[in-house]
Amino acid sequence: MFYFIEVFGTAAFAISGVLIALKKRMDFFGIIIIAFVTSVGGGTLRDLLIGQTPVSWMTDILYTYVILGASVFAIVFRSKLNYLRTSLFLFDTIGIGLYTVVGVERAISVGLHPLNCIAIGTITACFGGVVRDVLCNEIPVIFRKEIYATACLLGGITYFILQYLPIEGDYIFIIAGLVVIAVRLLAVIFKITLPNLYGNSSDFLSN
Repeated sequence: MFYFIEVFGTAAFAISGVLIALKKRMDFFGIIIIAFVTSVGGGTLRDLLIGQTPVSWMTDILYTYVILGASVFAIVFRSKLNYLRTSLFLFDTIGIGLYTVVGVERAISVGLHPLNCIAIGTITACFGGVVRDVLCNEIPVIFRKEIYATACLLGGITYFILQYLPIEGDYIFIIAGLVVIAVRLLAVIFKITLPNLYGNSSDFLSN
């Protein structure tokens, strides 16, 4: 289950990377690069932080095949994905949900404190998207007022709360991941955002 979740999350992030690259009208090489950094950026940083080298995607060729396959799928069926913004949002949301629980589990496996495990889960879920957005000349979603990293944090907290309940490990993965996805979806549907620290921007600049 753990391996399947990570592979599925890799595919979801690859597709989200392809969609934003298509939006930026990149060539095929650019699309593949964006798909790769979106998919493995967070996992690479996670593995380096916990001292796991070579990083996971370099020791298992399946991840490369999944990224390439998902990229080709998204390119071929781009005409079916008429609403690129909606598709990008959905695949990105699925990706952060799955990668959060993967990151938490990897951190637990090396004996980190629960707070650090939650931080590693959030980094795993968000960092690939940060690199993707920077390369595509976008302000990373995590730095805006949208509920993004907060959803990952809540998913990580849920993961540890469920550890104290009589629930099998596989179901804990699923429930915690769904919490991330649900929080992100509900935040967008109901336009829930983080508080604005600056008030009226013109007033802030004038002070």
